[in-house]
Amino acid sequence: MLFSATSFYSLLLGFAFLIFIVILSQIPVKMIIKGLKPIIPIVIITTALNLFFITGETVLLKFWVITITLESVKFTVFIAVRIICLIAGTSLLTYTTSPITLTDAIERLFNPLKKIKVPVHELAMMMTIALRFIPTLIEETDKIMSAQKARGADLETGGIVQRSKAFIPILIPLFVSAFRRADDLALAMECRCYRGGEGRTRLKQLKTSTIDYIALALTILFLALVIIFNFYF
Repeated sequence: MLFSATSFYSLLLGFAFLIFIVILSQIPVKMIIKGLKPIIPIVIITTALNLFFITGETVLLKFWVITITLESVKFTVFIAVRIICLIAGTSLLTYTTSPITLTDAIERLFNPLKKIKVPVHELAMMMTIALRFIPTLIEETDKIMSAQKARGADLETGGIVQRSKAFIPILIPLFVSAFRRADDLALAMECRCYRGGEGRTRLKQLKTSTIDYIALALTILFLALVIIFNFYF
């Protein structure tokens, strides 16, 4: 929906849909804003590149080789709002849906691809494991960094090259730990006779209800309105 928007009016409609589902999910706005903090540098870099390198006819400011036009300002604001809405929507999805439910749903959606020998179950399992171990790896990284700082390692000062070199003693034990965990997990799955998706059942079966059809219909409606707004506004 956000990527199909090509004008401010259609993007505003996508933003309204995002606000609607935030209210509906009852997720505190503070949590959504917290999820936006890591992308602030990306938004700033993208904004700067678009602001200085997009050309236009209406010049607002000209200094040396830097020229800022009205068109570049409009485009910059448009892209920044789109990125913020996209990340906010992604954060909302992860806050309201567990990784296992998400991967189960993805596996069901891609089930038809099994007919052309695509390993759908294995791909879904990989996603589940990856999502499950992200917090574990973050915790492991914090522990290794604390241990290195306790030994006198300086990780926060110096230039980019110095700081990159300082992170090598963190990356090596982190990779070793990740491979050890992967080996332990593979052994545990073999001990439980895991043989892929053939004949497997689930503890909780996903069933489509009336509310799911309503949600799907609303999403399609908003998407259609965004496309219509692109043509008429």
